Amino acid sequence: MSFPSELKYTKDHEWVKLVDDKTAIIGITDFAQGELGDIVFVDISTVGKSLESEEVFGTVEAVKTVSDLFLPVAGKVVAVNDALSNNPELVNNDPYGEGWMVKVEVNNPADIDNLLSSEAYQQLVG
Repeated sequence: MSFPSELKYTKDHEWVKLVDDKTAIIGITDFAQGELGDIVFVDISTVGKSLESEEVFGTVEAVKTVSDLFLPVAGKVVAVNDALSNNPELVNNDPYGEGWMVKVEVNNPADIDNLLSSEAYQQLVG
């Protein structure tokens, strides 16, 4: 299981990577995809919507369960990873790369600093 140090994490098992002054990429962690099992569908219909931190931005469906996806920081969802509609297994195979879920225009990029570090997230999931 990997915990890339350049990312920030949430207690709800999402990761965040700030790619420029205002844009962040968000997905679920390696731990989360492992717990869910084989992912068969990703449903994100919030593109263009402004959401608060911890609001649901979509769902991920695995063979046995459906889980909500929570936005780690307030912002506007500006893009979704269209590759997931035909290849949801990308989340299992490459959760920190090709399996990213959304791009968000972050309201306050400093809020990302308040999320968990790689080390803190690793301790959380044990």
